[in-house]
Amino acid sequence: MVGTTMQQATNASSTANADPDGLSPARRLRAILGGAAGNLVEWFDWYAYAAFTLYFAPVFFPKGDQTSQLLQAAAIFAVGFAARPVGAWLVGIYADRAGRRAALSLSVGMMCGGSLMIAAIPGHATIGPWAGLLLLLARVVQGLSVGGEYGASASYMSEMAGERHRGFWSSFHYVTLVGGQLLALGVLILLQRTLSVDALAAWGWRIPFVIGAMLAVFVFWLRRGLDESDSFKSADRKGVRGGTTMTLLREHPRAVATIVGLTAGGSLGFYIYTTYMQKYLVNTAGFSKSTASEVSAIALIAFMLLQPVAGWLSDRIGRRAMLIGSFGGGALILWPVMTGVAEGGSAGTALLLILAALALQAGYTSIGAVVKAELFPTHVRALGVALPYAVANAAFGGSAEYVALWFKAEGIERGFYVYAITLMGVSFVTALLMRDTRRHSRIHED
Repeated sequence: MVGTTMQQATNASSTANADPDGLSPARRLRAILGGAAGNLVEWFDWYAYAAFTLYFAPVFFPKGDQTSQLLQAAAIFAVGFAARPVGAWLVGIYADRAGRRAALSLSVGMMCGGSLMIAAIPGHATIGPWAGLLLLLARVVQGLSVGGEYGASASYMSEMAGERHRGFWSSFHYVTLVGGQLLALGVLILLQRTLSVDALAAWGWRIPFVIGAMLAVFVFWLRRGLDESDSFKSADRKGVRGGTTMTLLREHPRAVATIVGLTAGGSLGFYIYTTYMQKYLVNTAGFSKSTASEVSAIALIAFMLLQPVAGWLSDRIGRRAMLIGSFGGGALILWPVMTGVAEGGSAGTALLLILAALALQAGYTSIGAVVKAELFPTHVRALGVALPYAVANAAFGGSAEYVALWFKAEGIERGFYVYAITLMGVSFVTALLMRDTRRHSRIHED
């Protein structure tokens, strides 16, 4: 009798401490951390390749000058990027059929395997051309992993975030994405200051991939203990199984088109201001490499901190209003930002211009994941979030740097500004035509 009374009291206490949507704060926080931690590890490993290419390229591609070595390593980077839509498709289908938790464990497990491969592959001097081929294989595995992670983690975090604060909690998806990039940059700076150039070239470049694999093992263990989302469990109890690609395209063409439209300008803007801008500061504005790196790092930190603020705001004023402001403002400000930076004034002025652009960009990145998740029912949500995003991201985001440099090489650099403004205009019109997903969300079970 006493035990029963104590159990009832415990249950009552848990209910009292739970949010109105039924999840206790501890359970919700654990779910968000589990989804976010894996995302950080995924993007740390992804960016570590780019950060350390200068050191390991000669190990795998010893022939030719430094430029040709970097080009060969960059080609493998591009192949990994191309693998992301395939990973989005495969892991998205798996997440909708086997569950979010299983898919999250699979994606981080693949990233662990890819990172360990890069850390352990012997160089060209030991195994000849097989070194480059194995590096390509490892990068494909990483590409599949990152592509699959986006849909699974975006769906899971959105489903576990709760209706009232879904924008805020889901914004940590991009906090960890940018955080992974910053962490990779931080490891590079640390190793550059503690190891000689010869040591870094000989073996030190392998360290970040070992770190990434170890972190992935920890996240894999963490994710195995996560709760499955109530949205997926509810659909599973009703016998609603994951849909196919044809089901997605046939039953949800408008949602798919909406994601492609939003991603076109959103992804391009992200890559302009977070990756291409560092080269633009040097190549066009005339800043030193060290100054460009410092400006980019400060801008990334500020951008990361803006994500929860913008996510919280979307819970107050709505997702659609945030997207309209982000793309409309982004299209208007892009020309003065790029031309202002190009004038090569002070680093402080360049930083302020970039921060203004990133503040508007945060209106999209902070809620990109949750908006996509809210567009689809549970049984096709992970696939619906991942596949159209990955395809559009590869087409418009992955090509951003190449397109920008092509315009510059042709002597019409400002043509790239027109191209970017046009795509942001497409995203602006897409946002105007869509319904506010905060009020019309397809996520019903919290």
